[in-house]
Amino acid sequence: MRSDAIKVGTARGPHRSLLKADGLTDEELARPLVAVISSQNEIIPGHLHLQNIADAVKAGIRMAGGTPLQATTIGVCDGIAMNHEGMKYSLTSREVIADSVECVVRGHAFDAMVIIPSCDKVVPGMLLAACRLNIPTVMISGGPMLAGHDKNGCQTDLNSLFDAAGAVAAGKMTEEEMAFLENTACPTCGSCSGMFTANSIQCLSEALGIALPGNGTVPAVYSERIRLAKQAGMKVMELLEKNICALDIINEASIHNGMALDMAFGGSTNTMLHLTAIARAAGCPITMDDWDKVSDSTPNLTRIAPAGPKHIEDLNAVGGISAIMGELGRAGVLNTDALTCHGTVAEWLAECPPVDGEIVRTVENAYSPVGGLKVLRGNLAPDCGVVKRSAVDESMRKHQGPARVFDGEEAACEAIFGGKINPGDVVVIRYEGPSGGPGMREMLTPTSAICGMGLDKSCALITDGRFSGATKGPAIGHVSPEAQVGGPIALVEEGDIISIDIDGGKLDLLVDDAELERRRAAWQPPAPKYTSGVLARYAQLVTSADKGAYLV
Repeated sequence: MRSDAIKVGTARGPHRSLLKADGLTDEELARPLVAVISSQNEIIPGHLHLQNIADAVKAGIRMAGGTPLQATTIGVCDGIAMNHEGMKYSLTSREVIADSVECVVRGHAFDAMVIIPSCDKVVPGMLLAACRLNIPTVMISGGPMLAGHDKNGCQTDLNSLFDAAGAVAAGKMTEEEMAFLENTACPTCGSCSGMFTANSIQCLSEALGIALPGNGTVPAVYSERIRLAKQAGMKVMELLEKNICALDIINEASIHNGMALDMAFGGSTNTMLHLTAIARAAGCPITMDDWDKVSDSTPNLTRIAPAGPKHIEDLNAVGGISAIMGELGRAGVLNTDALTCHGTVAEWLAECPPVDGEIVRTVENAYSPVGGLKVLRGNLAPDCGVVKRSAVDESMRKHQGPARVFDGEEAACEAIFGGKINPGDVVVIRYEGPSGGPGMREMLTPTSAICGMGLDKSCALITDGRFSGATKGPAIGHVSPEAQVGGPIALVEEGDIISIDIDGGKLDLLVDDAELERRRAAWQPPAPKYTSGVLARYAQLVTSADKGAYLV
């Protein structure tokens, strides 16, 4: 056992003494030591209940003959961090989380690990660590929040509040109506209730094989999640006995299955960022071309909020991710030899329920024969731009309009809330990329304000930053190369015509090459926004969005 390095032999007497100071007995020390890594805190609603999950995991580990020891890591709530300096720390935290988990697990020679994340950057951060550590690992997340309801009984969620801010500014909603939503849209603990980033990556973890079926969709407040957590604790002991490690599960085959699932449910564009980074950490890097190929060959089978009115709890009620995987398996788009923590994908598919036909459609009746996410390229985005195609109205799949250029999110929001954006405009927000932000802030406030003000079917938004999974409409992010390194987005001027063809995968600035060269020769990189601390280090070391924004 790996833990023998800290508990076996005369020279390890001091180590055993310290472990016994924790209250461990000789009998417990004789068993495998299993790290239980939680991101529990009292800030983020998706993490508030994670101690209950951890306690259940530890019970499962003990039932299966292991000794669990718990540690914690940090988290940043994207919703609370939105639209201020705090959002610069969100994507940055992914790397801090990965580093911290690697440190505590490797530093104490654990035999196996159960990770208990929730929310946007914590899940991929822990998955990055799992790839680095490559020990037997199972993930059990905190699960989704239940949806709220408005006075008419329609479902609401966190995004309802961001849209409401724009509606109030446009005079379409009263502050009293917004206050009702404020008190009802987020009714329980858990990750915000749509197919936003947190739930997208929690669902993808099932396709990656590192989590048990149900991980992504069983609501946080259901007792079923406690049972699932106990099963996760028992399952990691089974993996340890068989010496099945993280990279036996997360590999080229499972990364492909994750990409296919992502396209089938049209999740957050952030999943493309995270899964690209995870694939690199697993030793099987993927490119934007790979994403494009999977998108072109995978049907879009479900449209959960913000792409549609239903929420994760509704998907759970019709079989969850297993239902989608079953239909993808029947369509032949999955690698069925891939190994999961509970058997092969082929064995899983044999037990998957049929689709209900409404929340999860058949391949024959798919929302679209192609995936819910789309990679765009052109002279404005030579390396990539990404959009949630499934959440864009048909009327805006093609669009040309004048650029409204803003060097930062704050200036753009001031213009949007000030009524200075007109139908047909293309809002460009730059210097918000991984290095330029730094931290690649999410632009949910401006996109939701545009929607709330009724401009989402006439205006587009383009940024080298990124978007919340709650974003809908023609919002194109991850534009690479970013402005900070002199990408073409840095050369756009007010009034330039921008051409968008989402289905055709094109994003072009309609300015001739000679003029662009003149602008490029005159462009000067802005000074770094931070010269010390974690953001300064991040800005210096981070790669571009199309590479997954990992640190070199």
